[in-house]
Amino acid sequence: MSGTIKKVTDVAFKASKNIDWDGMAKLLVSDEARKEFASLRRAFDEVNSALQTKFSQEPEPVDWEYYRKGIGSRIVDVYKEAYDSIEIPKYVDTVTPQYKPKFDSLLVELKEAEEKSLKESERLEKEIAEVKELKKKLSTMTADEYFEKHPELKKKFDDEIRNDYWGY
Repeated sequence: MSGTIKKVTDVAFKASKNIDWDGMAKLLVSDEARKEFASLRRAFDEVNSALQTKFSQEPEPVDWEYYRKGIGSRIVDVYKEAYDSIEIPKYVDTVTPQYKPKFDSLLVELKEAEEKSLKESERLEKEIAEVKELKKKLSTMTADEYFEKHPELKKKFDDEIRNDYWGY
């Protein structure tokens, strides 16, 4: 087995340790997303398991003496010579260079979207807090207190009264 495949399986195994599956699962909202995520995790585990078992092990050496006793040394020598002459080509990664720039640009877009989402979330949290506070105070609040917080409405109402517009 070539050393390259072993390196690939080692990298894949190390990468799988760094994935926070539980953290990602907590972010999912819909049932459909949870099902898809479970399917992704299952597929990842199957591939990772296959990499760890099938491709990371060196093949057992051939016991040529055993075959010499049973078959004969001439034919075994021919097979041994053919077996030793087999060269497994080294893996040359031609895919990663094509997709790495695309992946990097997607990561940049992801970070921008995350920042935008966090800002929007913060704004919405503030708005929710304001609405809750307003809901508590609404039963005891005077019009002047309300207009103090919303001067644009006070201006609108004053303009309507000044222009003798009463809404009908």
